[in-house]
Amino acid sequence: MAMDSGIAVFQPESLKNESVVPDLAALQPDLLVVVAYGLILPQAVLDIPTLGCWNVHASLLPRWRGAAPVERAILAGDHTTGVTIMQMNSGLDTGDMLLRRETRIGGQETGGELHDRLAELGAETLLAALEQQASGTLVPLPQDDDLACYAPRLTRDEAELDWSEAAETLALKVRALNPRLPVRAQVAGEPVKVWEARLLPGEVDAAPGQVIAAGREGIDVAAGKGVLRLLRIQRAGRRPVSAADYLNARPELRAR
Repeated sequence: MAMDSGIAVFQPESLKNESVVPDLAALQPDLLVVVAYGLILPQAVLDIPTLGCWNVHASLLPRWRGAAPVERAILAGDHTTGVTIMQMNSGLDTGDMLLRRETRIGGQETGGELHDRLAELGAETLLAALEQQASGTLVPLPQDDDLACYAPRLTRDEAELDWSEAAETLALKVRALNPRLPVRAQVAGEPVKVWEARLLPGEVDAAPGQVIAAGREGIDVAAGKGVLRLLRIQRAGRRPVSAADYLNARPELRAR
């Protein structure tokens, strides 16, 4: 959109390249805004804008500093999250908070769905912060480092369902990593990806990983504690399908 509007677009591979700094400085910006950049800005860049650099961060700082705040909030079972407009410094999401907006996490909301909602909330919050800056009413607040926790990058190892874990933990993982890193699991000996699942109430006397029931409503698998119902599954080389469609290809599971 910027290119179509005749606005200059720079795409440096790294801001550590010293040749980038003069290009940014030549713009004489009042403010530099970062969204999901993923790297710490060099001090030479932080010093360019008159008002410094702001980060639109997808959590309620100081909770979930780091690279994967959206998914980590769901994985932890948080009921709320939000967006923080932060004055950037040389640390990892450690700068003063300029404006925060909170939102509840839906009971079945996926990482992708929450990401999209926070993107809209982030834009709205950024505009509000800019208006407060222009009117002189923006009040920076320091973060309480004692309340800080970190959101490290997601890894492929985390995307493996371990049936010895509690079903509640597994359900959170399926939600949180969809669609960024869909989880993998063994279902009755077949490796699959699980795109949607639900925690079932109650306990069951069965070995972790055992399919205890299968039907149109889903495939129920025993976990270390509780039962996880698989609702949407993807076989290798296939597209994701409902549990009912998956069972059409594996009718032997219905007899369990």
